[in-house]
Amino acid sequence: MILSCTSIASHQTPSTPSPSWNNGTMERCIAVVNNLMVASRLKMNSDKSEVIWVGSRHTVSTHGCPAIRIGNNTICATNKARLLGVLISTDLTFDQHVTSVSGQCFYQLRQLHSVRQSLDTESTTTLIRAFVSSRVDYCCSMLIGSPRSVTDKLQRVFNAAARVITNTKKYESGLSRILHHDLHWLDVTERIQFRVAATVYQ
Repeated sequence: MILSCTSIASHQTPSTPSPSWNNGTMERCIAVVNNLMVASRLKMNSDKSEVIWVGSRHTVSTHGCPAIRIGNNTICATNKARLLGVLISTDLTFDQHVTSVSGQCFYQLRQLHSVRQSLDTESTTTLIRAFVSSRVDYCCSMLIGSPRSVTDKLQRVFNAAARVITNTKKYESGLSRILHHDLHWLDVTERIQFRVAATVYQ
């Protein structure tokens, strides 16, 4: 379980509750949820719970991230937490998530490149879809509106994947033709927009 607590410290006025009040209110809410779960014969697993305070970098660094008490345990706040495979940071930029995904993808590409000569094009394409593009596409709709510095990391993954499939060198020309005409792949920003459009349409 991940508790995402939005910091209100940057919007304080003399009548605005203090961060400690916000922390206490959160703990009381957790206690109520815990009682409801106990009534339903469920258990809140504090050993696998994480607490992350979300806000701007200035707000988080200025006001700190207090710990949250869950049952008999005190959970210290973290600057990143994993939710359903997605790495969430305090500033919600997803830069750490993209860095992690691209690193995993390049590892898989290096493994495939080492055995590329033993595979035909169709088999290589299938493996890349299973181990590379599926990782990039997973929850990529959350990256809508992200800056190019974030999406370019994933675009480099697709560029390298196309090179592995076609067995071409890094600096050979014609990468755009390979991506769009031969493989029929969208660029990363277009893939994200397509995912969002498909979700909204459904």
